[in-house]
Amino acid sequence: MVKQNRKPVAKKWAISLMAAAMLVGLAGCGGNKENNTAAVNTDSFNKEGLPIVKEPVTLKVLTVRWGSMGDTFTKNQWLIDLEKNTNVKIDWQVMSSNDWAEQKSILLASGTLPDVVLGDQTFTDSDIVNNLSYFRPLDDYIDQYMPNLKAAMEETPDMKKISTFPDGKIYSMPTRLPSRPKSSRQPVINKTWLDKLGLKVPETIDELYTVLKAFKEQDPNGNGKADEIPYIEVSNDIISPFGIADLNTNNMLVKDGKAVYYPITEEYKEGMKWENKLYTEGLLDKELFTQDATMISAKFQNPDAPIVGFTYQWTPDAVFGKWSDQYVTIPPIAGPDGNRYTIGNPIGMSLNRNELLITSSCKTPEIAARWADQFYTNEASIQNFWGAIGTVIQKNADDTYTLMDPPAGTSADAWYWDQSLRDFGPKYVSPSFEQKIVLNPEAGDGLKLQLDKLGSEYVTTPFPNVMYTSEEFEELPTLTTDIDTYVNTMRAQFISKGDIDGSWDAYVKKLNDMGLDKLVKIRTDAYRRYNSVK
Repeated sequence: MVKQNRKPVAKKWAISLMAAAMLVGLAGCGGNKENNTAAVNTDSFNKEGLPIVKEPVTLKVLTVRWGSMGDTFTKNQWLIDLEKNTNVKIDWQVMSSNDWAEQKSILLASGTLPDVVLGDQTFTDSDIVNNLSYFRPLDDYIDQYMPNLKAAMEETPDMKKISTFPDGKIYSMPTRLPSRPKSSRQPVINKTWLDKLGLKVPETIDELYTVLKAFKEQDPNGNGKADEIPYIEVSNDIISPFGIADLNTNNMLVKDGKAVYYPITEEYKEGMKWENKLYTEGLLDKELFTQDATMISAKFQNPDAPIVGFTYQWTPDAVFGKWSDQYVTIPPIAGPDGNRYTIGNPIGMSLNRNELLITSSCKTPEIAARWADQFYTNEASIQNFWGAIGTVIQKNADDTYTLMDPPAGTSADAWYWDQSLRDFGPKYVSPSFEQKIVLNPEAGDGLKLQLDKLGSEYVTTPFPNVMYTSEEFEELPTLTTDIDTYVNTMRAQFISKGDIDGSWDAYVKKLNDMGLDKLVKIRTDAYRRYNSVK
């Protein structure tokens, strides 16, 4: 028995040592000699202009990168110049998303954090709300030391809205990414099939039904097999013509300025009838409820012939492989009410919060705030989204900015991630400055902006990315786990078995019995708080 107990004890001891070693590496600025000096020597700090401090100061900055991306972004020339110009040296603590969940738990349990946390993938809303004492309220720092961010919030008020926590204070800094579209995924169809069958691009759900039926029955890929899949996925995209435009996938919509839980609305009910009609006639993939992303991708890129007729995508070239040339993006499909709806955001799919936090461990928050504010200029932001001027971006004589071509064998997106913070970290590009950014209209970000013109005018205002209190975060998982599971189960039943009218009242009653009113109240309260921010 003694021998049996040795391994667990040894394992626990090893974990403790590993945790202790990690915490030493991530420790806040209290143990940093330069920072302690800066905290005392206030004469070294400049409230305006550069450098930020006369004598060098080091900040520990923690960020998390996807998989094995590593820290190549730190070689971005703008970041290198920032250290030289500000006198603020950065000790980067770059973690991998692969093992961050365990490391995060240890870090939060310890209460000993680095000076700055960068990137919204590092800590979630609930991580922050449930550990507010670890993070500094930023309102006064923004007002006194961050003129760039303050101006950005005045120009784009939603940046302040998404950053304001339930107690009315700002604990994390937001971002507005450059050159982002208003629309999310848009309808994509096999134009080669349409032309072969003599069909026009569908504009209404009735015309789409006719096209999907022809795709199934008339062998448009010409291989003599009945292998065509008219439509392939279950998603909110296929019921968006019914006004179900749920960007944040939380089953909420904004209708006439009010928060609405749409899985019990008449529009959703009609959408279920539409999906059931398609399923019953074999126009939806027969493996609709059993396939995973890998299986779907294999069908998109079927080696012998294209087999998918219609889908919703960001850009066609991203999924269809060698068949990409056959597919085109088309305008949104009009619904039964004659209107078109596109999932997205009228102010652009560019805003996020939790991109930079200054921790309570930091002894020099004024320095950290002034350092962070340098990221909120237009030129800083584009260099931290794509890469440095002179490396990735060419600044032209007419004050426009052109993205250079990536090295041979490297995709543009991979190059941007290698050279910059990309989606993560504080940024602000003003709408007027975006007009100076020249993108390739045939690929990547530039292509999406071109395609966006097809659907951007039909984008509906989504239920926003609201913030919840610690009490609400405690109650939400219990409610959403049961309610969301039931909604998804019943959607599959509605699609595959029908009888929607006959079972609808019982479905709604069951949701009410599960506490739907509590869930809607939590979401509505959060929405009211969001809109109350001035």
